[in-house]
Amino acid sequence: MTINTIDGTKNSVVYFSASYFCSNFALDMNACLKMIEWWQRAVATVVVALSMIFAPACTLVVSGTASGVDGSQEACISGDSWLGVSLPAGQPERLIHYPGFVVSFNPVEHIPNYVAWELTAAECESNVTSRKSAAFQPDMQINGCAALSDYRRSGYSRGHMAPAGDMRWSQEAMDACFLLTNICPQSTALNGGPWASLEEKCRVWARRDSAIVIVCGPVLTDTVTERIGDNEVAVPERFFKVILAPYANPPRAIGFIMPNAKFAGGMQAAAVSVDEVEKITGMDFFSALPDEIEDMVESECNFPSWNRRRP
Repeated sequence: MTINTIDGTKNSVVYFSASYFCSNFALDMNACLKMIEWWQRAVATVVVALSMIFAPACTLVVSGTASGVDGSQEACISGDSWLGVSLPAGQPERLIHYPGFVVSFNPVEHIPNYVAWELTAAECESNVTSRKSAAFQPDMQINGCAALSDYRRSGYSRGHMAPAGDMRWSQEAMDACFLLTNICPQSTALNGGPWASLEEKCRVWARRDSAIVIVCGPVLTDTVTERIGDNEVAVPERFFKVILAPYANPPRAIGFIMPNAKFAGGMQAAAVSVDEVEKITGMDFFSALPDEIEDMVESECNFPSWNRRRP
């Protein structure tokens, strides 16, 4: 007989160890197995936490010789540097550091300017918790945060920017991603369609490339024509997402612009370069990269290369 380990593999050694332990102490086998599975999840949580605490202060970025960049480029880049984004001048912002992600919150529009996080392969494999363990709540410490009543009977879904599926490695991160500072009004067609499909793809890409950096949010350079609820929460016309694979060789990036409605072609039709997203949003992404590499990766839009099983 076998049982599932935390990574989903079958481990007969664990089962026979449990069998020996339980039989010697005259314990119920099912209770023992549940206890061991609980310990596996606890250990997985500790491993993820320790990996964050003792992660190297800087990361080596290698460009190779592809796409017109000659030789290799090296840069010492701290983890937080990946998440830095420059906003258009005068755009209201309160920067909030939650477990697992950063929110640039706009208290005037009652939605985020952007949300940024790094998603690692280890986090994708973890199943410490699930979205069933969390519930939508306002962040009462943040002025301008929307209320649950703003979304009721509004015709719009509560659309995650940092998705619950990326936060299964920590209950604290899972709870935080359900705060309304991480939420925007999204059409059901977008939230349950191409936006959700892109979230799933990001987890595939993070597993393949060790880790990716994701920044997403509403396009607030568009004129707001609709608001919901007593707080008059802005309903965006479009959303953006930019993704960087800094540990790939060479590094690569891609962007997406999606209308807040049903549209043809899915995520591939929405793919654009990061340069195009910057032009539309007025934001500046991934400035921690060396200039030559930043120019290279932000000018490209090669969706088929992102979909390859191997880079």
